[in-house]
Amino acid sequence: MELVIKDIVYKFNFGMGFLKAINKEAKVEMDYSGNKKNMGLVYCVGGLLDKDVEDLAKVLEMANKGQNPRLTSKAIEDYIDNECEDIEALFDTVLDFLEQSNACKLITKPLRESWAKDRMEAEAETKK
Repeated sequence: MELVIKDIVYKFNFGMGFLKAINKEAKVEMDYSGNKKNMGLVYCVGGLLDKDVEDLAKVLEMANKGQNPRLTSKAIEDYIDNECEDIEALFDTVLDFLEQSNACKLITKPLRESWAKDRMEAEAETKK
């Protein structure tokens, strides 16, 4: 994925390095023995589906790690605040790339489908 920010092309990679880094952002206890599982991608995808701008910024920053040129947190925040013309399209673009990545698609795609189904059911319930 690429974004042009202030006439500079920034690259983003949603591969294994990204997955390992983002998963460390949230740990969930799996049983009473204290075993934990890294689940950061699940929570971030949920945040992206709910249009959480902080999760969007976090995902962009982590996906840009190891890339050249390097994007700072401030540059991402400024882009979101001032330059991004269609933030909803940016959310969709990031989700699309997560869904295409071999490392992330097995988590992203089912979550996205489940979220869409739940949203449709909620809308149908509202119309009753």
